[in-house]
This record gives sequence, structure tokens and C-alpha cells, in this order.
Amino acid sequence: MQPELVLASRSPRRRELLSRLGIAFSVQPGEVDESGVTGADPAELVERLALTKALDVARSRERALVIGADTIVVLDREVLGKPADPEEAIAMLERLQGRTHQVYSGLAVVEVEGSSPVRQVVGHRVTAVTMRPISREEIDWYVGTGEPLDKAGAYGIQDLGVLLVDRIEGCYTNVVGMSLPLLLELVKRLGYSLVRDFRWPDDEA
Repeated sequence: MQPELVLASRSPRRRELLSRLGIAFSVQPGEVDESGVTGADPAELVERLALTKALDVARSRERALVIGADTIVVLDREVLGKPADPEEAIAMLERLQGRTHQVYSGLAVVEVEGSSPVRQVVGHRVTAVTMRPISREEIDWYVGTGEPLDKAGAYGIQDLGVLLVDRIEGCYTNVVGMSLPLLLELVKRLGYSLVRDFRWPDDEA
């Protein structure tokens, strides 16, 4: 029996990315205290967070591939999380404008059989994002849309935040929140094909 595919994330952006592939999956966010997860560097941090999220959900499934993901923004070796309020969002964007920062997204895929994790693969990607010089008026307008408040680094490249970005170097979907090329690679390492084994039945496509 083919395992089910489960996305262990509340992110509507990750859900949308998977949906675009036309594959069958369910969504079950985990309950993870992210403040308790640490890493020696940003790459290790996002990989540990992604794996922690995947394992938390994996224990409640019978047979599945569970996907965990995490994304952070790094500027001058400092991790910028989600802003707590509009003022913090403004401060983050003022720091990011006119400069290049790094977006790290970690991915973990955990295979579950008989309600027990049996195999796991983990990886990450890094994308360099350069923001154009942005005026305070533009920052105030963008923050006023409410879009930055639930996003690491206070912007979303897939929405209005694209207006702030001059260029990127690396994987675009990594900046959105989940590198699809990396996901296909990790699933393949476990012996599955994401686009073959998890397609909707023909009568539901």
C-alpha cells in the first residue's frame, strides 16, 4: 500500500506550492516549541526545525511520508524571524533595504510504517536575495498592507513583497518557504517519486 503524503505545516504558502504539483496530500500541523530547537549555524538550525516538525506529526500516522519545513532570513549572521508588530516589521525592512541577505529553508521527509518513523532524510537550500533601496514611504505602505506580519524577515516574495526585491540568486521556491527541487530529491532518496506516486487518481484530477 502506498503511503500517504502529509505536510506538517500551517503555512498556506507551502500548501500552495505542493498543490501546484497536482499531487494528493493532507495537512497536519505539528505542535512544536521552536524556541527549544537550536543549531550551530543557520543551516543546522533549519534542518533541525524541519525534522522536529516532521517527527512530531509522524508519530500520529500509520503509513506516510511526512514533510517538515522551516525558513529563516539571515542578515549579517543574525536570524530575522517573524516581526512581533508593525514597528518591528518596519525596523527589519529598513535593515534589509538596499542589501543582500540569505534565506535558508530546511526540509525533512520522514517515512512512517506502523505508526513508527523508520527512515528520514534532511536537507536545506540557501538563496541570496537582494532588496532594492526602499524609501520609508514604501516601507510604511507595505507594512500597512499587513502582509509582512506573519513572514520571516517581514516580507513575502510571492506576494506584494516582490516589489521590494531587486534580484535573487538561487531557488525561488526556497524563498517562498519550501524548495520544490530539494523536496523531489529527498523523496527520491527514500525510493519514491513525488510526481508519480502521489498523483490524484485520474477521475479526481
